[in-house]
Parts: sequence; structure tokens; C-alpha cells
Amino acid sequence: MTKRIGVMTSGGDSPGMNGSVRAVVRTTLNSGCEAFAILEGYDGLVNNMIKKMEWADVRGFQSEGGTLIGTARCAEFRERNGRLRGAKNLITHGINGLVICGGDGSLTGADTFRKEWPGLLSELVAAKEITQEQQDEFSFLNIVGLVGSIDNDFADTDATIGCYSSLGKICESLDTIDSTASSHQRAFVIEVMGRHCGWLGLMAGHRKLGKRKTVVIVAEGAHDEDLKHISPTMVKDVLAGAPLKLDTRITTLGHLQRGGSPCAYDRQLSTLQGVEAVKAVLAAKPGDPSYFISIIENKIVKKPLLEAVASTLKLAEAIKAKDFEKAIELRGPEFAEYYEAYKITTATDQPGLKLPENKRMNIAIINVGAPAGGMNSATRSAVAYCLARGHTPWAIHNGFPGLVRHHRDKPEGSVRKLDWLEVDCWISKGGSEIGTNRDMPSNVGLFATADCFREWKFDALFIVGGFEAYTALSEMRAARKEFPPFRIPMVLLPATISNNVPGTEYSVGSDTCLNALVSYCDAVKQSASASRRRVFVVETQGGKSGYIATMAGLAIGALAVYTPEEGIDLQTLARDIQHLRESFATDRGQTRAGKLILNSEHASATYTTQLIANIIKEESKGRFESRHAIPGHFQQGVTPSPMDRVRAVRLAVKCMQRLEAYVGRTGEEIMADENAYAVIGIKGASVVFGSMAELEQETNWKDRRPVSEAWLANKKIVDDLSGRPQVP
Repeated sequence: MTKRIGVMTSGGDSPGMNGSVRAVVRTTLNSGCEAFAILEGYDGLVNNMIKKMEWADVRGFQSEGGTLIGTARCAEFRERNGRLRGAKNLITHGINGLVICGGDGSLTGADTFRKEWPGLLSELVAAKEITQEQQDEFSFLNIVGLVGSIDNDFADTDATIGCYSSLGKICESLDTIDSTASSHQRAFVIEVMGRHCGWLGLMAGHRKLGKRKTVVIVAEGAHDEDLKHISPTMVKDVLAGAPLKLDTRITTLGHLQRGGSPCAYDRQLSTLQGVEAVKAVLAAKPGDPSYFISIIENKIVKKPLLEAVASTLKLAEAIKAKDFEKAIELRGPEFAEYYEAYKITTATDQPGLKLPENKRMNIAIINVGAPAGGMNSATRSAVAYCLARGHTPWAIHNGFPGLVRHHRDKPEGSVRKLDWLEVDCWISKGGSEIGTNRDMPSNVGLFATADCFREWKFDALFIVGGFEAYTALSEMRAARKEFPPFRIPMVLLPATISNNVPGTEYSVGSDTCLNALVSYCDAVKQSASASRRRVFVVETQGGKSGYIATMAGLAIGALAVYTPEEGIDLQTLARDIQHLRESFATDRGQTRAGKLILNSEHASATYTTQLIANIIKEESKGRFESRHAIPGHFQQGVTPSPMDRVRAVRLAVKCMQRLEAYVGRTGEEIMADENAYAVIGIKGASVVFGSMAELEQETNWKDRRPVSEAWLANKKIVDDLSGRPQVP
């Protein structure tokens, strides 16, 4: 029997839902099955609003906010009779698999529906609504859930579809409000969504606490330890009253947080989870539980839905019982770490955190390589942690060249202490406030670099940067036997738009780059759509790694992606041109018909972006047009994305704790410990510290990237969802 799979969005809409619908529909069709959309959520299920979906029906869905197949509240589905009608409608359409994207209430209802399914079918047979043959044929219904919610309030997943888009809207609003707050020395109380989950408030709260302004973020479901509701007005009264007497304003962001085009991360997440959901439906057997698709750190995971629902309910019960430690534990390790990082890095005057004098360190902080969004967030968090613990943070300005050029007699040299007032406002700034440089110790002299380390008595080094920073760490580790000043713990936090540092699947700055590139591509695609018969070839940055091109292609629905890992040849170009001819021939004037090809800057030395566009134009024989576009350094972005900010904070704190663990160790002990020279990274479902001694063996030094790249599997997903034929 051909499997027919339905997709439905339910509950409150969230940015990214449309990406999941597109992924489910096209993966279903690619699998040789038939796809259906249940319009208007459970209301459409009960009232038979079910539409068969074809490939072109979901073209361009990723860039659209809300849900294009609709969602509606449905009191009827809460009653058994409503679920009975829903079951009949599915059987009438021959649907035996269902993917539902919604919040906890929607997914709880889905699991109830699945458990009742055998009984519902028996009732329908008894009432002669369906035949015995139909009951036998559809004896079990497999349901897979995708969590779509801006609140990020579901257990057993680090992120829900839409939460980072919503966080982006909050941060954008706070950036705007912050300038007014500083200008007038005002206090602002900002109410954000989140119901009974404080994720949005916590993530946004990594941002503002300064001297000229006070910004307090209140989740709409906030309460005190006695479970009494805390309203924005109550907070305003405290700030405006004695003794503070601050000029205070209230701003409620409301549904502004829910709308608009989804960010790059939500487009990627919804697409990858939609693909995995269809795989789960197709692999299901009678008796299997319902599953939902989650993400833990950087890994897409299939988990039992009922267990996650139970954990979500336990969280609410823990809050009701005033067991707040248990509630934080149930939110998962990532949330707990963010919460602890927030507490440490928002105020430096915390006597309880201070270490004894003999355990305090001189910690040097340096940025190496090209600028990347989130570098300043990492630096600020490292400084805040140092000050809270009693360490002395030394900023090395302008990389290793700045270090060796420094002279003590200059009052404002390239090496100086950082204080809280200086760094507090850095979290929302792009680039690098302490300056960054591509030169490595070998370029400026290992002896000179080591001599500066000795002169300044550095006890530890915190490096933020890309592949140049990785190479610098490798050089100093190799030179530690010859140069004793390098016998100190060193840790690298990868920060580069290219995401090409070994030891991690995610580099700070790559998300900011993807957001900038996706915005650029949306504009280009709109132009291509308006012209109907036009394709754009867009050049992406990324060095000799195709990560940026591939993940952007996943987010925008690129027709093809060219990467350095695969290269380009005439056969590939010929195949893609033929695919373009066929695609334009079947468009029939539909909307969202613009087509994009992404070309990574080093995919080929011969086939440049402009040449590819010219070849396509020549071979089109006037049937369609071709243009090229090069966004260049626009891709570095201006303001760091929320994900780059919050991950930079969390990872920087973990790096400081790692360096702190070496207090009291001698140079000889550190030299003998390969783990003293490490890279922090997100690998699969874990945050890990990789030893440089091991990582160097996993490095493709010639192409400046890891030997094994975890994202490569996504390249096939881009091709599959674009309908791109494969070269034999």
C-alpha cells in the first residue's frame, strides 16, 4: 500500500512552521508516497479540510512567517465525537501517517488521538461509517510531532521551531529601546511572551544592565517564590518609587514577537526536523509509541512523545510545588547553564564568588582571525567572569602584532586591563572591540610573543577566533618546550563565519553570517520571482569549507549549491542547466518562482560565480535569464544574532572555568598535560573540550578545515528538497 502522509500545523503559529510543511511534503513525495495538508489544524481534521499537496505547492515556503496551511482552535477535537470524525476523514483520504507541528497542547492531543485510534475505528465500523477492510488496512496510525512554539517550553529539546526568531525580534526591540534608555537615564520594563516558561526572558536578559540605563525583562507568566504574579506595573512601581526614583516606562512587545520571516536557524531546524519526521513515520511499526523530533545541542534526535509530555507536565508541577531547583533541572542542562552564566555575567560585585588571593589569575584575552558576530559577547562574558571571581582580565588589542608592539611606557598600550563599565555594552556590538588580526605567533616571532607573555606574567590565555586562532594555539603548544611562558593553560572558543575549526560543529559568528546571507538571498529571490524567468547565482563566503553555502541553501531552498568539498565540473553544470529548463517549463506563472544557485567562493578556481551565470545565460537559449550577485563582507553581519550572543556567553563561561581548573599547577605539570591546550566545541549532543594533540590529527591543514565535517549530510537534503537530479 502506498503510504499517504498528512501534515498539520496547530496551536499558536510560530516562524518556521512553513519550512517544516515544505520539508514534510517534499520528503514524502521523494519517498514515493503521497502528501496531504490538513488545513486549519485540528479544525480541518474534524471538518475534512484536507488537501492533496504537489511539489510546487510548497515552493518558497521557508521565507514566509506564520503558517500558510492555517491553524485554528478546535473545541470539537477535545471531545471524542470530534476525534471520531477526524479518524473517518483520515481513512477516507487514505492517510495512515501524520506529522503535527505545534505546541505541547497540540502534541498531547495528538498522542491521545493515536491511543484511541483502534477504539475509534471499531466505533466507525459498528456505525457503518467505514468498512471492516478499511479498519484492517488502517489498523494503526503513526503520529510524529514537531514542536513549534516561540516559548521554547517543551521538555527534552533545546529549541523549538520559532523560538530563536522570536528572540531575534525581542533583541531587535531592546537594541532600539536601549539607546533611548541611555540617552535619558531611564528605566524600561519590557514584557515578553513565554507564558510559564522564562526562556525568552532569560535569553534576552543576557543583554542589558548598565549605569545610565536599567532594563528589566519580565516574562508574561512571571511570579515570585510564593507563586504570586509579577506584572510589569509592579516592577515599574519598585523602580519609580523610593529610594530609586527612576524615570520608568513599560513596553509590551506582544505579538510583534510572533510574526515576520523566520531566522536562518528556524528555517534549518524546521527543515531538518521535517525530513526526520517523515523518516520516522515511514519506519513506524504497529505498537510503536508516538515520537517527536527534538534537537539536543547540534543533534537532531527522535524521542518518545509521551515521555516528553510527562516531563513538561512535571516541570509545571515542580513550579506549583515551589521546587524551583527541580524545575530548572527539568528544563535541561543547556537552560541551567544559561541561567548560571547569566547570573555570573550580569553583575561583577558578587562577594560570594570571589576566590582567595592565591587562586586568582592573570588571564589574557585575544581575538585572532577575521571578525565574527559574537566575539564581543565572548570577551565581555570572560571579563565579567574574571571580575566576579577575582581574576585580572588583560585584553591583547589587535591580535599578536598588537602584543609584540606594546611598550610599558605607553599609557594606552596594546595590553591593558578591562573593567566592567567598558565591556558592559559590548554584547550587542558586531566586529571585535579589542581588535583582531590574522597574523600568528610565527609571523610576529615566537620568541617575541613568549617574551611578552613572560613580561605580563600571564597565567592563562583565552583565544576567540577562527582557523588562524586554531593554528596559533597549535604553534604555541608545539613551542612550549622551548619557550616556558607558553606553559600555561590555553583554550580556544571558535568564532568564525566559516565554521571550519576542527573540534566543533558550531562556531560563534556562523549564525550571524547565515542570517545576513539569508536576508540578502530573500531580497534577490524576490527580484527573481518578480521577473519570473530569472535565476541568480549568489557567491557565498566560507573559505574552503562549504558550510555557509550548504546551510544557507537549506534555509532558502536553493536549486543547487556548489562547495569546495565537491567542486564543479561541466557535467554538473550541464545537469543543473537542464534542471533549470525543466523547472521553468513547469512553473506556469506561479508565485515564488525565483531560483537561486549558491556558489561557495572557493568551489572552483575556474568556474567563477560570474562565469557560471554567463554559461547558464548562454545555454538557456533565451528561455530564461541569469544574473550573478556577490554579497561579499555583507555576510559578516552588523549586529550579532541572538544565538551567537547567548552561545558565546555560555561557552566563554565554560572556558573560564576550564582555565580556572589549572590554578596552582606548575609550568612543567601543564606542559605535560595535553588537555591544557584545548578547543571548546559543540559536537552532536554535547559540549566538549577537544585536546589540540588529538585535533591536530583530525585537521586538513591544506584546506583549513576538519577532515570530517558533520554538516556534509545536509548537502543531500538540499538537493533532495530542490528536486535536483544526481549525476550518476
